[in-house]
Amino acid sequence: MPAMQDVFTDLVIEGDELDAVVADLTSDEWDLATPSPGWTIAHQIAHLAFIAHLAGLAVSDPAAFEAAAVPARSDFQGTVDAKLTEYLADPPEQLLERWRAERTAADRALAALPAGAIVPWLVNPLPSGVLAAAGMMEVYAHGQDILDALGLVRVPTDRIGHLAFFGTRTRDFGYLARGEKPPAEEFRFELTAPSGQVWAFGPEDAEQKVSGPAADFCLLITRRRHRDDLALTATGSLADHWLDIAQAYRGPAGEGRKPAQFATT
Repeated sequence: MPAMQDVFTDLVIEGDELDAVVADLTSDEWDLATPSPGWTIAHQIAHLAFIAHLAGLAVSDPAAFEAAAVPARSDFQGTVDAKLTEYLADPPEQLLERWRAERTAADRALAALPAGAIVPWLVNPLPSGVLAAAGMMEVYAHGQDILDALGLVRVPTDRIGHLAFFGTRTRDFGYLARGEKPPAEEFRFELTAPSGQVWAFGPEDAEQKVSGPAADFCLLITRRRHRDDLALTATGSLADHWLDIAQAYRGPAGEGRKPAQFATT
């Protein structure tokens, strides 16, 4: 990976950019349907507020986090749905302020931790930097749904390097979500950054390789675009199958997106 700003700084910037998109929306726009079935823009922000709340709690009060995580671990989607109902009871302006407060608390708490600190999380404890990268994945994915609902196009920056790294680290999630056994064989990932630099992960001599634009890779692992609409190339049958199932989050894959669903990526 090339040198870049730390993930904590970039997490704040990504949140600020999404904030700028939703800050002046009308009530009708908050109710716009997004590509996630049944979710409006308000649902997307409510979800981000809840995830930020959990992250802040994990850092500031691990005991309270563990208590809150019990239902999420047994029924994550049910817990999320219940929390969304709570958050969505607020009018848009209050929901927006709640998200701002939750993400600010989480971002500051994560950045204040000593380097390499381990934070409890829903499946396994994570290094603080990895949890921040997971937070970027959430903002990126749900932010993409909001941009699509509004007909806006994201201009990617090299900040997505953190998400690209996270996607290679979570390679096995797609298999686990489908009850498949992840291959023992390591993959090579060669991804071209928006700046033109090449980010490489995994052994150089790996027979299974994924290559292409890092921006497309991020859309793939968040399941915000179908692989047919992305300029990603697989070398090897295992890598080719992985492009069909890739996801950077635990739990059900969801419906994903259909080929040619969007005019642009």
